[in-house]
Amino acid sequence: QVQLVESGGGLVQPGGSLRLSCAASGLIFSYSAIGWYRQAPGKEREWVGRISSGGSTLYAASVQGRFTISRDNVKNTAYLQMNSLKPEDTAVYYCNISPYWGEGTLVTVSS
Repeated sequence: QVQLVESGGGLVQPGGSLRLSCAASGLIFSYSAIGWYRQAPGKEREWVGRISSGGSTLYAASVQGRFTISRDNVKNTAYLQMNSLKPEDTAVYYCNISPYWGEGTLVTVSS
């Protein structure tokens, strides 16, 4: 069956960086577009960005210029590099290969 597993979350100070990973199995990863989403406490899940099967990327305005999505089709893994983190980036981050979701990884940005 399809499985998506996010990792790499944790506690980071404002201005810091983290790299999240999304390891996929059970599907043809190289053919798949991958989305990253996040859900902050008390808020709805929001779209962060996506990478196409060909490597093209799109980002939400709130993370444009700070976050970068990449993929490694050999490792069947997608990445979300997050720089210049802000407290408002605190959320559970999820990857999505439609219609499948991972269970998320928590990112907390706090001093």
